[in-house]
Order: sequence, then C-alpha cells, then structure tokens
Amino acid sequence: MLFKLHVPLLGSQYGPAQILAQARFTDDYAGQALRFCQQWLAGAEEFTLATSGSTGPPKLVTLTRTQLAASARLTGQALGLRAGMRALACLNPAYIAGTMMLVRGLVLDLELWLVPPSGPPLAAFAPLAGAEALPLHFAALVPLQIQNLLAEAEVNLPILNQMQAIIVGGAPVEANLEAALQTIAAPVYATYGMTETVSHVALRRLNGPGRTSVYTALPGLNFGQDDRGCLVIHAKALGLPEALATNDQVELLSPTTFRWLGRADWVINSGGVKIQPEVVEAAAGQLLGPRFPASRWVAVGLPHPTLGQQLVLVLEGPPWPPTRQAEFLAALGQHLPRYQRPKALQFCPQFPETATRKTDRRALLAWLTQELG
Repeated sequence: MLFKLHVPLLGSQYGPAQILAQARFTDDYAGQALRFCQQWLAGAEEFTLATSGSTGPPKLVTLTRTQLAASARLTGQALGLRAGMRALACLNPAYIAGTMMLVRGLVLDLELWLVPPSGPPLAAFAPLAGAEALPLHFAALVPLQIQNLLAEAEVNLPILNQMQAIIVGGAPVEANLEAALQTIAAPVYATYGMTETVSHVALRRLNGPGRTSVYTALPGLNFGQDDRGCLVIHAKALGLPEALATNDQVELLSPTTFRWLGRADWVINSGGVKIQPEVVEAAAGQLLGPRFPASRWVAVGLPHPTLGQQLVLVLEGPPWPPTRQAEFLAALGQHLPRYQRPKALQFCPQFPETATRKTDRRALLAWLTQELG
C-alpha cells in the first residue's frame, strides 16, 4: 500500500478536522501518521514518544515542538534536503525515527510517500519510480529493510541510486551489510542517536569514497567524554540540557567526531579484563555466512566461578555439530586477540526481541542462564 502525503499541501488545503477524518479511512500506519500531522498542524507544543527498549525497559519521553523542528532542520542542513524533494516514510511513527520523518516533511516541505513498516519498502513505489520523472530523494531505513532491498538489487538499485541521501539506524550495520552497501551509488549514512536526543545527532558515511568509521556531529552540536570514556552530547541547538551523558563508550577524536566502541552496560569483565562485546560480534560477522549460517549473534558474559564472567558467543538457530563449532572458533581466533576470543558457542532457537524488533540482550542472557542451570 502506498499513500502520498505532501504535508505542507495538506496543511494549506485542509483543516485539522478534515485531516483527522481522512485518517479514519486509511490503514493503521497512515492513520497514525496523519493523526500526528493533525496534531502538529493544530499547533501542539509537546509530543510523547516511547523509547525502543533496546538498552533498558521502554520509557516515555516528552519532546517539544521546538526540539523536533530543530532536529529536522539540522538533518536537512547536513544532508542537503530541499523543499519539494520526495522522501520515503516507512518507519513506525510511534517511535522517534518514524516521527522524525513526518516532522522533516512538515518543517522542510518534503513530499512524503508513506509505506507501512512491514514488507519491502519499495515494492509499491517501484512501478512508479522506474523513470527519472519520479525519483525518490531521501529515505530512512533500518538495516533489515535495506538488506532486503539489496536482495532484489535489479529492481531496487535504480531507485536507491537516484537518492540524495539514505540514513540507516535502529540497529548496528554489520560488516557484511556494509560491504553490500558499496553497490549503492547514493550516499548512505549510519546514524547515532536516541529518543532522548531527538533522533540522530551524528552521521557516519557507510559507502563510497567518503566511507569512514568515524561519526560526525550535525551542524552546531559538540561532544565530550566523561570519566567512564562515555560520550557526552552538547546540543543546545536542539534545546537539550547543556550536557547529556550517554552509556556509549567512544574514542573521542575531536569536539565534533568520535568512533563508537560499544555500550558501557554491556561490557564483559572476564578475569579483570574488560571486553567490548561489539568488537567480538563484528569479528564474528566477517565469518558468518553460507559456510557458518546464523541469523543473528550476540557476545555475552556468563557467570564463572573464577573469572567472574566467561565470554560466550550466542548464535540464533539450531546447534551446529561439534566439529563445525570447533572450526568456527578456530577461525574466529585468527581475527581476535586471545582475551577477546569466545570460550564457547551457545545456541538459541529464536532471540527475544524488544518492541522495535531489536535483540533483547537482557532477556537473552536470562534465558541462557536458565537453560544452562
């Protein structure tokens, strides 16, 4: 289902009551989107959104109209978005990523094309976009969506290649996916941010000659670091507190650039050595494929009587034969220092997920601890 919504045009042609009435005759996704637009056009000053729950229990965060508009303008400035450009809105508007696509349409005068979050994002648009007469200029996607698009590259690449910018967020971009993104001619960026920071505050180019491992701040924002090595965000331009501390450990390269290392609350302490699980997961991702199939994988620390925690890699799917496990661990050992090598593999038929379909690490660890007794 495809629903065209030129938000500024709606605002000039229809009053809030007509927009709300129109929403009742669309599906849930378009209805949610239109109801948000109705609230915005009616002059609402505050909006309450749920966090994703990926780093703790979901909570409600209230953001102001001024903060949302400022975030939209900074993204527009960073990516060169201009009035009249077409943008694909295919993320749930109940969360910050989907909400901000609507706000960018409202503030930047974009022509939004709404597609439900489930299913192939470009399936309904492809018949219309084959010609240059109707290009898409901007899209926000989660990694799984762009991975699915690349699986049908013959149909989707011509559409993707015409875009001014594509942003990818909501979950880490694994090494295999980042390599696949090199087939896209349009600039693709990973985002760093959260609900509390009014969506992303930094971007990292994932493809092309500008590809980098470094995140760069949106215009007017600056970064610092606390005594834990975690990022501190200075975002007065967004109307946020003077210093917003995060739990993300980073290598701070300058006041506007950093390299992300991982979450402080996921660090594994094994025998006094602190291990960032994201480093182990990235190395595993370089090996996992047809030879070592796994849908998802997570490095965790299991209780250990002498080490405190033992590093284990958990793979989603049925258990492998012992010989394949040994072969994979040996290959993984060639990519990691000795202290970062998992001591064993564990398997989970299906990873528990948060409301936004991210792996729920805490629930997975609880399940694994119970399974192992």
